Amino acid sequence: MAFTYTYTVKTDKTVEQSVTDVRSALAEQGFGTLWELNVPSKLKEKGVDYQREAVILEVCNPVHAKNALEANLQVIYFLPCKIVVYEESGKTSIGMMLPSVMMESLQDPSLNAFALEVEEALRTAIDKAVM
Repeated sequence: MAFTYTYTVKTDKTVEQSVTDVRSALAEQGFGTLWELNVPSKLKEKGVDYQREAVILEVCNPVHAKNALEANLQVIYFLPCKIVVYEESGKTSIGMMLPSVMMESLQDPSLNAFALEVEEALRTAIDKAVM
């Protein structure tokens, strides 16, 4: 059985439309976008040509972030959460690293329920964005 550390869905929407839709769906779940990286544009700034559309969104729910940091400061290494949107083989993918998997590395059982709660909210937003 393969180890799964990401959640990804595919859509026929463009990358641009998917980014717009995922931002809206994240806001409904209480998450804001702190930063957006257009991968090909950033690489071009650095003199590297990359043609595939890809965007990385760094997102945060401040209440969840505060609670997690107060429970275990080592959570700071995993903040903010990232949502990725990219084109591959004519389809757009929207995905994330699973917070539950990342938190496992801290070996702190008090974070399990928190990680699953955040994961569910992010999954809900991603799923809604592809509708």
